[in-house]
Parts: sequence; C-alpha cells; structure tokens
Amino acid sequence: MKRCLVEFIGTFFLVLTIGCTVINPGAGVIAPLAIGLALAVMVYAGGHISGGHYNPAVTLGVYMRGGFGIVDVIPYWVSQCAGAVVAAFAVAFLKGNPAVSPLILAEMGKPLLSEFLFTFALVYVVLNVATAKANAGNSYFGAAIGLTVMVGAFAVGNISGAAFNPAVVLGASLMGLLEFSNLIPYVAIQFAAAALASVIFKTTNSAA
Repeated sequence: MKRCLVEFIGTFFLVLTIGCTVINPGAGVIAPLAIGLALAVMVYAGGHISGGHYNPAVTLGVYMRGGFGIVDVIPYWVSQCAGAVVAAFAVAFLKGNPAVSPLILAEMGKPLLSEFLFTFALVYVVLNVATAKANAGNSYFGAAIGLTVMVGAFAVGNISGAAFNPAVVLGASLMGLLEFSNLIPYVAIQFAAAALASVIFKTTNSAA
C-alpha cells in the first residue's frame, strides 16, 4: 500500500506539471525543463520506497529485468493511472477548464517512432542507474532519469507530444492534449520499447 501511494503521488505531480506548463503556460515557462525536474524530484522523494517508477512502461521494464514481483505490477499500474487521472482533473480546475487543442498527428509513423525511441531511452536509463548492482547507492539516479525525459521533450515534443509513459498518455488525453484514438498505439509502442530496453539491459549487464 505504501509503495502504491508513493507511485500515485509521483505520477500525480508529473502529470500535474505537464498540464500546468503546457496548457496556457505563463511567461517564461519552459515546459520540458519543468517536467524533467518534476520527475527528478519525485524520483528522489519516493525512489527509496517504491522505486520511483511513475510510469507503467518503467514498471514493465523493471519486472522483465527481474527486479520486481509480478504481483506488484498491476497495483503499480493502477496507482500510476489513478494519479494521472486525478492530476488531469486538478489541471482542469487550476486552469479554469480552458479549451485545449490536441496535438494533430498527420500520420502515425514519426510519432510512434519518437515514442519508441525515447521510451526505450528512459527505461534503459532507469534500469542502468537505478537497478544495476554496479551503480547501487549512487546519488545521481533521479537527475539522470529526469534529464532523459527533458531531453526527449525538447527533441520530439512537437512530433509526438513526448509522453514516453502510458499514464502520461492517459492524463494528456483527458486534458485534451492528445487524441484518445492515439491511446492504444502509444501504449503499445511504449511497452514494446520498455521490453526491448529490458532485454538490452540484461544482455549488457551480465552481473546486474
């Protein structure tokens, strides 16, 4: 229960930050920087309790890597998605239910490739900095994870919306930032990227 609560809180603040900085942002707000920092601080805050996943794709990658029990996967996913849903409603209230135009995707190839590449990068980084025995006890894991999301948001935010996270896709869809029709393909490609990242991690970390 404690770990699921931490996952709820971390995902909530990640999605809250996304909505508040992307929807009618204030002057000088740089969304990718704020989003990356929000993830980093939440990872530092809750990593010692839940692992600081805040992302169903990360949870899948950690499970496949062998560092997580199968009985915990569904509770984590439910907590993460619940955090995203509550955050979406909080953003609507804070922003006064503004009219939001979703990102228009002319075709799915480029957005799906963008989501695949940076979800892979995110899960690959998480596995290496937060679960590898060689990096046990390091103090930079939160920064590395947050910076990965920030880099991805700057690089492909205008192509795919830079979700890299099924819970974020759900929250962004509820906020009107993404079309609900993109939910299934985005989640599928993100899970595929997480699975590949886990396979690569196990291949390259023989003593992981």
